[in-house]
Amino acid sequence: MRRQDFAYDLPEELIAQAPLAERSASRMLVLDAPSGALADRAVRDLPEYLQRGDLLVLNDTRVIAARLVGAKPTGGRVEILLERPLAGRQALAQLAASKPVRSGLEIETAGGTVRVLGREEELWRIALPAPALEFFQRWGEVPLPPYVRRRADHTDRERYQSIFAREPGAVAAPTASLHFDEPLLAALTERGVSRAHITLHVGAGTFQPLRTESLAAHTLHAERAWVSAATCEAIARTRACGGRVVAVGTTVVRALESAALAAGGGAACARAPAAWSGDTRLFITPGFRFQVSDVLLTNFHLPESTLLMLVCAFAGYQQVLAAYAHAVRARYRFLSYGDAMLVTRERA
Repeated sequence: MRRQDFAYDLPEELIAQAPLAERSASRMLVLDAPSGALADRAVRDLPEYLQRGDLLVLNDTRVIAARLVGAKPTGGRVEILLERPLAGRQALAQLAASKPVRSGLEIETAGGTVRVLGREEELWRIALPAPALEFFQRWGEVPLPPYVRRRADHTDRERYQSIFAREPGAVAAPTASLHFDEPLLAALTERGVSRAHITLHVGAGTFQPLRTESLAAHTLHAERAWVSAATCEAIARTRACGGRVVAVGTTVVRALESAALAAGGGAACARAPAAWSGDTRLFITPGFRFQVSDVLLTNFHLPESTLLMLVCAFAGYQQVLAAYAHAVRARYRFLSYGDAMLVTRERA
């Protein structure tokens, strides 16, 4: 398949620019993949679609204030976007400036001098005045996605973050998680739905478009992920009791499927309860054999994006594009601060 196969018309006015006042008030388009049936609901209705014994798997990564603006000695503006903290006072980052960046450049910021050490593939290694997480949390701002046409404000530090975020390291939110509030979690618990967590630190590369027409020629950016033994054991118990694994977001799907592949490609994480961690570049496209996730809650994604390709792999190419066409006609809100889509498929 080619990139253009995943194009669709997204009116700009449907791209959500701010979150709703109530997290679980977002709309939710329900797609039953085997039948193609659609239903227009709200996220707060999620418990109706889950069963006692199901397992909800959430990404507990925490978004850091990863964007910082500085200046060259000549006065030129440089935008620093943290990608990954490294040992000591170093980090990998994306650097954007009007003229090419070079090794040795010193960038003056509100928190002190940032020195460019060298290029590492598509990123730059930089030296900071303090450890990366500490430095950016103090001096940076929330890195809202490029399609949000406004500056981040104080409310984004809370709303561009899930209520169960605890492991700092992401530069973009796992946006399906943003729909959960305490009343919804309480309703799911009352329903008999269990919860488990993975950690996948979403990188800025999640917003990068494919640079090739052929999907096979594209290499996905690396993201750090952890799947604990406790989560694998919870999956095993769920399977044993006939429950379903409900992935909240594409990041959870990628982490779980990466753990399954690392275990040898057998019957998934449920048979390999040892903890797994590592960099994942898993690029899921139609034809991929899912081993872990049975249900997916996700937001609506950009045309031609790797995230849309994952959803098409999960639920079927024709069904997903038909659902997206329905969502456009029904004026759903799209992308990070937008509405949600619940997809059920045949058992893994």
